[in-house]
Amino acid sequence: MNFVPGKILLGLVVATLCACSTPKNQTDIVIIGGGASGVTAGIEAARLGSKAIILEETPWLGGMLTSAGVSAIDGNHKLPSGLWHEFRDSLIGRYGSAEALETGWVSNVLFEPSVGNQIWKNIIAKESNLKVHHEAKLKNISKKDDVWTITYEEAGKEVTIETKVLIDATELGDVAKMAGVKYDIGMESQAVSGEDIAPEACNDIIQDLTYVAVLKDFGPNADMTIEKPANYDPSPFYCACKTPQCTNPKEKQRVWSCEEMLTYGKLPNGKYMINWPIEGNDYYLNLLEMTPEEREEALKDAKAFTLNFLYFMQTELGYKNLGLADDEYPTADKLPFIPYHRESRRIHGLARFNVNHVAKPYDQKEALYRTGIAVGDHHHARYPDWHKLPDLHFYPVPSYALPLGTLIPKDVKGLIVAEKSISVSNLVNGTTRLQPVVLQIGQAAGALAALAAQQNKDVAEVSVRDVQNTLLNDGVYLQPYLDLDKSDPHFKALQKIGSTGLLKAVGMNVGWSNQTWFKADSVVTKEELVIGLKNIYPSYSLNVSNENLTLSDAIKMVNDIQSNQGIKADAINSDYWNTLGLSEFDLSRLITRKEFAVLVDKTLDPFNTLQVNHQGEFYSK
Repeated sequence: MNFVPGKILLGLVVATLCACSTPKNQTDIVIIGGGASGVTAGIEAARLGSKAIILEETPWLGGMLTSAGVSAIDGNHKLPSGLWHEFRDSLIGRYGSAEALETGWVSNVLFEPSVGNQIWKNIIAKESNLKVHHEAKLKNISKKDDVWTITYEEAGKEVTIETKVLIDATELGDVAKMAGVKYDIGMESQAVSGEDIAPEACNDIIQDLTYVAVLKDFGPNADMTIEKPANYDPSPFYCACKTPQCTNPKEKQRVWSCEEMLTYGKLPNGKYMINWPIEGNDYYLNLLEMTPEEREEALKDAKAFTLNFLYFMQTELGYKNLGLADDEYPTADKLPFIPYHRESRRIHGLARFNVNHVAKPYDQKEALYRTGIAVGDHHHARYPDWHKLPDLHFYPVPSYALPLGTLIPKDVKGLIVAEKSISVSNLVNGTTRLQPVVLQIGQAAGALAALAAQQNKDVAEVSVRDVQNTLLNDGVYLQPYLDLDKSDPHFKALQKIGSTGLLKAVGMNVGWSNQTWFKADSVVTKEELVIGLKNIYPSYSLNVSNENLTLSDAIKMVNDIQSNQGIKADAINSDYWNTLGLSEFDLSRLITRKEFAVLVDKTLDPFNTLQVNHQGEFYSK
C-alpha cells in the first residue's frame, strides 16, 4: 500500500474542491427583455450602483419604440419625465431640433427606428454596471431560498445566472406566467373592475396587434411594388382612406384622405411608419397562451396582412414609389423584428389601477395617487366580431399618476413586472401601454430593484417613499402637474405635497388633451386645507378666521403643527422666507398654493415623515 503524506493529501482535496466548486454567474438584477421598459430598468438600476443584466431576444434595444417600428411617441409631450426626457433630448440632438421630429401629425416626436436603437445602445454603453446579452432566448426560471436561477440560450450554449431580483420586461408577461403569478386576459366585467363603462360580461378579447411596415420614398420614378401576395384581397382596406370603393366604413366620422393616412406616421428622411388603425394593418390575434412555436406560425398571417396592405397602397392608391425601407431592419423581409403588442397578460398586483382611479383619484377607497411613480395622458377594430363588442367610449378623464403597487405581484416575491403586464384594468391598459408611460414603468422598476438589492429586502418591503424620492432625484414626475416644469427649483416640493393629498390638484379634459393642474398660483383656501389636513394631522384643528389664507395664517398653522407634533424648527421670519426662494415676505398678503407647498415641505416634510403603503394609507416610521 502506498501512503500519501498528509500535506499532499490535503492539497489534493483542496484542488478537487476548487475544481468542483466553480462559482456560479451571479448579479444583483436580471431583466428579461430589452424593450421600452427593459432598457430604462437596466439604466436606472445601473446608475443607482447595482449590477444588472438584460437578456434580449433580438439584436436591437427599445422594443416597441424600435424593434416593433412604432417610432411615433404617443402622449406625455408636456410631461417629459425621467429617461423618457433623456431619450427625447437625444433624438433632438440627433435630428437638430424639436421641430425636426414633428414630421407626422399623430405625434410631436417621430424618428427612424434604427436611430432609436442606436441611441439606447449609446446610453447603455456608458453604464459599466449594465450588461446586455442580445439574441438570448429564455429557457427556464426557478427559485430556491429567495434566489432566482435563470437559464437562457446564447450562441447555441445554455447559460445559467442567479439573482435575487428579477424583472419581467417581456412583451407578453411570459416570465410572470413562468413564475406562477396570477393574471387576467381580456376585458373584465363591470362587477369585477368596478368601472361603469366596462362591459357587463367579461371576455378574453385583447387589443389588436400590428406588424408595422417602415416605408421609404425611393423617388417619383421608382416602382417598388412588391410581388402580389398569395390570396391577395383588397376589400379589408377599401375604407382605410377615401377611395371609390369605400361605401360602408366602420367609422363614418373617420374616413380621411389617403394623404392624411400616409402622413399620419411620416418619419424623418422620407420614411413612413405604417401603423394605420382605421381599416389598415391592425390585426386581431391573441398570442398570449400560445407556445413560442405557435406564436411564430400565427404571426405569419399578421405579416401577410401588412404586406397585403402595402400591395394595396402601391397598386390601388398609387404609392408605387414607396417600398420597405432598405436601411432600417436587417431582416430578410425588411419588416420589424417583432410585432407591436398593445395588450398583454395583466398581473394581480399589490394595487389594481382602474378608470375610477384615473377619473376621480381623490374619491376612491384606495388613495393610489399617493404612491405615484409614473404619469400618463389618456387614450379599444380588427377583432372579427368587433361590432358585437360594447361601445367603449371613455368619458373625459384627467392625466394620472400610476401607483407603484401595480408593478409588484401579490403572491410571488423577488419579482417586478413591467412593460404592459402591470396590474391595471383592461380599460386603463389602453393608456398605460403607451411608450412614455412604459419607459417610466421601466425606470421605476429599475429603482425598486436597485433599492431591494441594496437594502437586502423583498421588493414589496421597500418603502414607497424611498422609490419616489429616488425617482424625483432622477427627474421623474410622480404627479402629472402641468404648472411647474421639473427644472423649476420648487418642482419637488409640489410633487411631494401633491403626493400627500394635503393640497389636491384639478384634472380636466380639453379636446384630445388630458390635463392635471396643481393651480400653483391660486390662493390657498381654508375649506380645502381643512379637508387636506384631516388625514395627515388628525389631532390638529385649523383655526383661522380668513377664508383665504394669508402668509401669517400659514406660518401660525405651521408653528402649531410643529408644536403638536414635537418638531423642532427654525423661526419663520423674512430671512428664513428668503432662503426658500419665494416672493416678498408680507404677513398680510395671501399665500399661493405653490408657496404653501414649499413652506410645508421645508418645515413639516409630511411626505417623508408619514410613510404610505401600496394602497396609499399612511403609517408612521
